[in-house]
This record gives sequence, C-alpha cells and structure tokens, in this order.
Amino acid sequence: MKSKTEKLIRRFEISLAAAFVITSIFSFVSFAASCGDVRRDVLRMHVIANSDSDEDQILKLKVRDAVLMEGKEIFDGSLTSANAEKLLIPQKERLEETAREVIRKNGFDYDVRLEIGKDFFSTRTYDDRITLPAGEYEAVRVIIGEGKGKNWWCVMFPPMCLPAAESSDDAELQDILSEDELKVVESDPKFEPRFKIIEIYEKLTQKLK
Repeated sequence: MKSKTEKLIRRFEISLAAAFVITSIFSFVSFAASCGDVRRDVLRMHVIANSDSDEDQILKLKVRDAVLMEGKEIFDGSLTSANAEKLLIPQKERLEETAREVIRKNGFDYDVRLEIGKDFFSTRTYDDRITLPAGEYEAVRVIIGEGKGKNWWCVMFPPMCLPAAESSDDAELQDILSEDELKVVESDPKFEPRFKIIEIYEKLTQKLK
C-alpha cells in the first residue's frame, strides 16, 4: 500500500497539474479576447496589382505608398475599424484620385477602385516589431486595373507600414491600442504558440462559414 506521504505527493502533483491546465485555459481565453480587440481596432490594407509583370508590381508599391500617406494625412489618428466605413466613404474619391495620379505619372492608364470590407489575414509580423493575429479584419482594398496581380497586405491604421510608419512612433501606437492589445502585437510569434492556435481556430471558423 502507498504510504500517506506518497498519497499526499500524488495529490499535490494532481492539484499542480490541474492548476496549470486551468491557468493555461484562462491565459489563452484572455489572449484570444485581446486578439479580438486588436482586430476591432486595426484597419488593414490590401493592394492588388493589375498583373504580375515587374512594371505592374512596382506600380502597386508606388500606389500603396501614396494611398498610405494620403490616408494618414486625411484621418490623422481618427480612423479605426469601427468607424472606417463612415469616415472613408466621403474620402473614397480623394484616395482613388491619389492612386490614379500615381498611375498616370508612371505612364499607365489603368483605372483604380477602392473598396471597404472584411478580409481574412494570416498571422503577420511587420517591421520585425509588430505582430497582428490571424482573423477577419475590416480592410481597405485598392484594386488596380484588372486586379489580377500579386497583392500586398499591410495596415492602414494605425500606420505600421512604410512610408506612413516613418512619420509615426510607438507613442502613437500606445494611444490607439490598450495595454493588453500592445502585449499581443509586441509578442514574438516564434515564442508565442498561442498565435498559431488562434490562426488554426480562425481558419477553421472561415471554412465553416
């Protein structure tokens, strides 16, 4: 028969394991909730090139830069995913004209259109310092010409992508995101397995829709 000491040790081990499981569950639930808040407060950007030719891909990046800078100037900290549609629609033509001007200056006659809607994004790290969790985000789509080329994904608000990010700083990010949200986006996905779990869950959710 097991001694009283062995039984106590066994009970302690079971209690410790149970406490670890419960703590892990609460930690993941909290992390998942913060990921949801990030998706709510961040406005993503999706630029689609006319084609995969070198010229069209270079043009895509030039259009990206111009729209990002114009958007930062227009909204100047007032844009969130929650009010994106309300604020962007009145400025839609201005942003489209900004893109058209870049296209014309580079010798092309493509049309361009800007759309606002939900897009799914995988976990992505920007500038080796900010990681956004996978999931469905409100996004601005800039479609150049036929929109059959490779696309480019980033963030319109807060400004995390060049060149708009060059005129921003960490303090601006702290003004927009909560402390819990900052903990999420500043985590390194290489050492944060919960990012992968979130991505698997979000992809599964997309398939079930």
